[in-house]
Amino acid sequence: MATLTVLLPLAVATLAALVWLWPEGRLEPAQQQAGFQRLGGTITAIALEPCGETEPGAPKPHPATCGQATVTVAEGRDEGGQVTVPLPSGPGSQRFAAGDDVVLLHNPEAEEGMPAYQLSDHDRSAPLLLLGAAFALAVIAFGRWRGVTALVGLAITFVLLLTFVIPGILAGEPPMLVAIVGASAIMLSVLFLTHGFTLATSMAVLGTLASLAVTGALSYAVIGVAKLSGITDDSSFTLDMSLSIDTQGLLLASIMIGALGVLDDVTVTQSVTVSELAAANPSYGFRRLYRAGSRIGRAHIASVINTIILAYAGASLPLLLLFSIGEQPLGEVLTTPVIAQEVARSVVGTLGLISAVPITTALAALVTSRHAPPPAAFPAPAPGEPAPRDSGDPAPRTSGEPAPRTSGDSFFADASTAPFPDGPYTDRRSSPDGPYTDRPVPPRARHRRRDAGTPP
Repeated sequence: MATLTVLLPLAVATLAALVWLWPEGRLEPAQQQAGFQRLGGTITAIALEPCGETEPGAPKPHPATCGQATVTVAEGRDEGGQVTVPLPSGPGSQRFAAGDDVVLLHNPEAEEGMPAYQLSDHDRSAPLLLLGAAFALAVIAFGRWRGVTALVGLAITFVLLLTFVIPGILAGEPPMLVAIVGASAIMLSVLFLTHGFTLATSMAVLGTLASLAVTGALSYAVIGVAKLSGITDDSSFTLDMSLSIDTQGLLLASIMIGALGVLDDVTVTQSVTVSELAAANPSYGFRRLYRAGSRIGRAHIASVINTIILAYAGASLPLLLLFSIGEQPLGEVLTTPVIAQEVARSVVGTLGLISAVPITTALAALVTSRHAPPPAAFPAPAPGEPAPRDSGDPAPRTSGEPAPRTSGDSFFADASTAPFPDGPYTDRRSSPDGPYTDRPVPPRARHRRRDAGTPP
């Protein structure tokens, strides 16, 4: 009831904000505004020609990019016909061969003497469809029904990003507010759909919300202290000049959405781990569950930190190579707007992840410790058998209850080594003819201890 008291108002507020901020209109595609149409085609032949002279100091084009291509148009008013178009020969131009599926740009209002078709790019629809199908089959084969729900959650994420977050920012809404509402909607729908309506999932949701709030506050402070404008490339410059978008808010929104992708992983792992610890050790209270979960969380965070840094380094690898060629000092490189923005993004995201571990672990430990099974749930001792008791226990325990371990004991310690008054490895089973006397269990048969059947 306490969990629902917190989650229901958050869900209602998220839904209300989603309806309030939902963009009403859609922008027309830029290519339609410019008069160009994207059409599919297939290259049937390529005629290479000698490359012309280049200006001194300019890079020379590759010989495979000089010439013309004959393309069969697959759609449009010239469907089935063939057109001859020049091969792109500028710096970084792609190389084409006969049989390649390509994308053509068609200008139906081209003036006389101007080419109506241009060779734009390779058509990657078929390879991407095959890759997506392989991905979906692998997820379903391994996760089964859980994999299906994960794919549905992924589809919901894409739908909210493409229909709410991006259009809302383009419509002039505050990017930070749009990102907060979009992230909350994604989290509430995807986590409950994928992992079910359980207390463990609810604690993961609450931990993610709290960590997102910490990440947003830290992002706002860091952007203001470091004087980051959010304009680091041509894309952000164009958005600032043409659409007057708040680039600082856009940077903050990108940090929060990027952090959400890792936060839900950490919070779900911590919540489920604490639940499993409580199920395996019913005698553990809040303190022991929190300590055990925190040890696992520290190991998880240590690996995630390296993952975040490597992900940002991989995305910025061409830029890092340019800085290396320029032989700039490391201090100057780190203070450039591009690198400083990535450093701030990495540090803030990592701090948000670190805050997620204690918050989620404490919430999960509080819930699971309050729902521990009563002592009557354990099997009663056999007639005439004294209940084993650990020397450190303040109260007697039943025979089926495991002895609580000290904080330094490993969770994976062998249960057969628990201290019993009768000795570590004894057999107290009975046969149809009467009870057996206590006898040591051979080492090879210790794994069958307390199992039904004939004693070894």
